[in-house]
Amino acid sequence: MKDFVEELKWRGMVHDIMPGTRDLLNREMTSAYIGFDPTADSLHIGNLVQIMILVHLQRCGHKPFALVGGATGMVGDPSGKSQERNLLSEEVLRHNQECVRAQLEKFLDFDCGANSAEMVNNYDWFKEFTFLDFIRDVGKHITVNYMMAKDSVQKRLDTGMSFTEFTYQLVQGYDFYWLWKNNGIKVQVGGSDQWGNIVTGTELIRRKGQGEAFAITTPLLTRSDGAKFGKSEGGNIWLDADKTSPYKFYQYWLNVSDEDAAKFIKIFSTSEEEELDAIIAEHQHAPHQRQLQKALAKEVTVRVHSEQDYEVAVSASNILFGKSTTEELSQLDERTLLSVFEGVPQREINKSALASTANVTDLLSETTDGLVFGSKGEARRMISNGGVSINKAKIADPSAAVDFELLQDKYLLAQKGKKNYYLIKVVD
Repeated sequence: MKDFVEELKWRGMVHDIMPGTRDLLNREMTSAYIGFDPTADSLHIGNLVQIMILVHLQRCGHKPFALVGGATGMVGDPSGKSQERNLLSEEVLRHNQECVRAQLEKFLDFDCGANSAEMVNNYDWFKEFTFLDFIRDVGKHITVNYMMAKDSVQKRLDTGMSFTEFTYQLVQGYDFYWLWKNNGIKVQVGGSDQWGNIVTGTELIRRKGQGEAFAITTPLLTRSDGAKFGKSEGGNIWLDADKTSPYKFYQYWLNVSDEDAAKFIKIFSTSEEEELDAIIAEHQHAPHQRQLQKALAKEVTVRVHSEQDYEVAVSASNILFGKSTTEELSQLDERTLLSVFEGVPQREINKSALASTANVTDLLSETTDGLVFGSKGEARRMISNGGVSINKAKIADPSAAVDFELLQDKYLLAQKGKKNYYLIKVVD
C-alpha cells in the first residue's frame, strides 16, 4: 500500500491535514469521500483536483466515495460564495447525478473489488429526516458559538446569510457522521475552503458517535497570472464535450504558462515523480517546444474525452496554427470545425448565389458582401500574389471557377495571408 499522504504532498495537493490522518491511512485500507455539487449536469475542470484526489486514493489501495449532494444542492453552501445559489428540483438533481457518475467512471474504477469506488447521494438519508428529528439528534451537539466562529459564516455576516445557509455546516457534518456510521468512512477530503465544514463533521462524530474521524484539504488552485483556474473568456471549461469541445478543452491546457504547466502536471497526471521530473527538465532545456504543455494536454484530454478526440484536437490545432492540408481540414467534424474557427468573420450565402458566382474573385468580394476583400481589384492582386487559400488550397488564378468541395456540405474556409480566416456558410 502506497503512502497516500506522501503521494499528495509531492504533487502539491495538501493544504491542511488533521493529526493522525497519515497514520490511519498507512495502517489500513481506509474509506474516504469527497463531495461534488450536482447543480449542473457536468463537472468542470475546477472539480478535477478533487477527482484526482480520489484517483490517487484508489491507486494507493484505499476506497473512494464520491458524494453527490442531492440534499445540499437544494440548500447551498456559503463557503467561498458571496450570495446564495439557485435551488433545484429533485428531478433535475437526480439527472445531474447520473451525468456526474458517468464522468467519474472515466477516472475511477467502480468494479475492482474491495476498494471499488462508490457513489452516494445525501438526499437518500435526508429525504425522510424531519426538521424536528434533525434539531433534536444533530443540532443539540453543535453550539451556535462553534458555528459562528467558522470563516465561511464570518465572511457573510456583513452581507447577510439565511438560516438555510447557516445550517449548511450541520448538514454537511451529518453527511460525514452518516457515512462514518453506515459506510465506515473515516476521512473526508475537500478544498481548503471546506475545512470548517469538514471539521464540524469530525466534531459531530466525536460528540454524537464517540468515534474518531479525520480530514485533509487541498489548496485552492489558481493560475500564475492571478486568474481563476478552470475559467476562460467563455466561462467554465466543462468535462462535457457538448459544453466545451475537446478542441477547446485541449487548447486550454496547451496554452497554460510554463509555471502552471509544471504545477498542473503533478496534480492532473498519474505518472510517477521521476517521470514527471524528467519531463519538466526536458521542457526547461527547450521551453520553446512546449513539451510540458503538450504532455499535460494529451493526458488530460485523453482521460476526459478519448484518444480519438485528442488526435482530432491536435489536427485542428495544426490547421489553425501550423501547416495542414485540405484533406486534414475536410476530416474535421462540424462541431470541431466551428470550435476552431469560432470568432472569425463569417457570412451566410445561399446555394443559388454560390452557383451564379462567376469566379473566386467575385466570391471573396461581391457575393460575400466584402467579407474577405472590399473590392475585386484588391482580391485579384492578392490572389495573383499567392496570398489566398480556399479550404487550405492555394488559389493562383483570380478567374478560377467556384467549384470547391464544401466542408461538411455547407462551409468554405477562406484564408488571406497567414493568419486571417473567414468562414462562408452555404445555406439552402
